[in-house]
Amino acid sequence: MNDLPFYQSQHNEIELFEHAYNNQLPLLIKGPTGCGKTRFIHHMAAKLNRPIYTVACHDDLTAADLVGRHLIGDGETYWQDGPLSKAVREGAICYLDEVVEARKDTTVVLHPLSDDRRVLPIERTGEELKAPPEFMLVVSYNPGYQNLLKGMKPSTRQRFVSMRFNYPDMETEKTIIQKETAIDDALATQLIELAHAMRALKDHDLEESASTRLLVYAATLIKAGFDPIDACRAAIVEPLTDEEETVEALMEVVQAKMV
Repeated sequence: MNDLPFYQSQHNEIELFEHAYNNQLPLLIKGPTGCGKTRFIHHMAAKLNRPIYTVACHDDLTAADLVGRHLIGDGETYWQDGPLSKAVREGAICYLDEVVEARKDTTVVLHPLSDDRRVLPIERTGEELKAPPEFMLVVSYNPGYQNLLKGMKPSTRQRFVSMRFNYPDMETEKTIIQKETAIDDALATQLIELAHAMRALKDHDLEESASTRLLVYAATLIKAGFDPIDACRAAIVEPLTDEEETVEALMEVVQAKMV
């Protein structure tokens, strides 16, 4: 247990994950970028002592990228499993990050794994892999990025037990930042207050809010001796926007909070 990746629980998410795992239920996690979804999943994989295969989904991800393909080597054709097939064979956790970024014809391969069949048909080899009890399918996405073209189909979404993540409350977030970076209480409080001020501006030319991850980056730079104002610009403000006017507006918030 000492090797567990640090994770600060917010609600009952650890208990829900364990119940889903023990009952062979697939899990969907929704939440904004940088709020701890991936850290949580890796924490749970270590806690349950299961290997994990992580796939960062994108527009060009094909079913073959997940399931596998035939390759040619040394004059012979051989089959190479993809991460999903490997996870099923090994009884691992397969984590598909930002699953709505994948093509719709790709996510269809998840359907027989995410209902009571728990099988993965591999058409090219004629196999039908039966998932062992230890296998778990976990997917995540950011609902804030959803649109008509990139929402999860109801027929897919309703196959999963779901939990919603958000940014932690102020005390929890401060605990996370201090645990990750060992900064002092006063600086952690300043960063949390800065984040909440920026999150109040989320709808003002910002696609995303200042995430817990970015606060950890800023705290890491400051702890290493970098100027706090410059650290906030590099680790928080610039990653949030490319618009110079918005950068300047956010820097005014930084200047007000980091004094």
